[in-house]
Amino acid sequence: MTETEIVVFAKALSRVLGWVYFLCWSGSFYPQPISNFRRKSTLGLAIDFPTLNVLGFSCYTISTAAFLYSPTIRSQYAYRHPSNAETTVRFNDFLFAGHGAILCVIIYSQFFPAVWGFKVGSRQKASRAALGIFWGSILGILIVALLAQTWGKDGGYDPEGWAWIDVIYALGYVKLITVVVKYMPQVWVNYKRKSTVGWSIYPMLLDFAGGWLSLAQLVIDSSLQADWTGITGNPVKFGLSNISIVFDVIFILQHYVLYRHPPKNIDEGEEDWGSEQERLLSPRIH
Repeated sequence: MTETEIVVFAKALSRVLGWVYFLCWSGSFYPQPISNFRRKSTLGLAIDFPTLNVLGFSCYTISTAAFLYSPTIRSQYAYRHPSNAETTVRFNDFLFAGHGAILCVIIYSQFFPAVWGFKVGSRQKASRAALGIFWGSILGILIVALLAQTWGKDGGYDPEGWAWIDVIYALGYVKLITVVVKYMPQVWVNYKRKSTVGWSIYPMLLDFAGGWLSLAQLVIDSSLQADWTGITGNPVKFGLSNISIVFDVIFILQHYVLYRHPPKNIDEGEEDWGSEQERLLSPRIH
C-alpha cells in the first residue's frame, strides 16, 4: 500500500471505530434501566451513581458541543495548539454525550416511587460525599467562568490568559472527576452485599469494549495528524477510556469471580458508602 492509501485506510478505520464505540457506549446505558423496570426496583444500584452521572454527562455534552460548534472555542483551541488547529472531538462524541445525559436522567428518575412506582432503598438521596462533589464541581466551573470574564483579556475572548476555552476544559475535567468517583459507591455496595444483584454487568462489558475502541480512535487520529497533542488537547476522551477500563475490570471481577454465588439473603447496603466515606475522612478520636 502507498502512503496515501494507508492514510485513507486509517481515516476510514478511525470513522468505523468511532461509530462502533459510540454504539457500544450508547448501548451500555440501556441494560440498567431495563433491569430496574423488569424488577420494579432499584435495590442494588447506588443512587450516587446516577446522581453524578447526570452532572458528568451534562458537562460532557456542553463540552463536546462547544468544541464542535463554537467558533470562539475552536479558534482558542487552534491558538493553544498551533501545530494542529483541528480538535479530535468528533460528532459521535457529542451524540454519545447528549444521548447519555438523557438516559442518566431517566435512570435517576427511577429512584422516585412517585414517578415509576419502583421499590427503592431507604436512602433516596445521594450521600453527603456525592453531593459535595456535585455542588463543588458546579462551584468550580462558576469560578473558572468568573476568572475568564474578569481576569481574561477581552472578557475571556483572548486565549493568551484566562479564556472561555478554560471553562470548557473545566467542564471536561468535571466529567473526569465524576467518572472516577461515580463507580466507587457501586463498588462499595457490591462489596458490602457480597453480590452484584441489581447491578447489571452488561453496561460494564459494553463500556469495556467501547473504552478500548475510543482509545484506539484517539491514537489513530493523533498519528494521522502527526501531533500527539491531540491526546493532551482532548484529555477527557483519553482519560475516560483509561479510567472506565480500570473500573470495568473491577466490576467484571466482582460479578464473575468474587460474588459469583451471592448469599441467599442480600441486604441493600446502599446507605453505607456515604457514612463510610465520612468516617474515613473525619479525624479519629482516641
